[in-house]
Amino acid sequence: MEITKATTMGEMLQYDMGIAYVLMEAGMHCVGCPSSIGESLEEACAVHGLDPDDVLENIQAYLAEKTQKEATEE
Repeated sequence: MEITKATTMGEMLQYDMGIAYVLMEAGMHCVGCPSSIGESLEEACAVHGLDPDDVLENIQAYLAEKTQKEATEE
């Protein structure tokens, strides 16, 4: 799955719950809030005063690290 600023919070969390930790580290502590599930990453960042490009970069770094770790374990 390609995650972009248009990806909803629900889609991201359904894809990988580990993204919740990345979002909470960025300052989004309402990750489990039902109203946030339909928001895009960009919308959620705007609500929290965060730069969506920075948050997206952190999510992509987390996913890349996870993929690399899984590849070395095989």
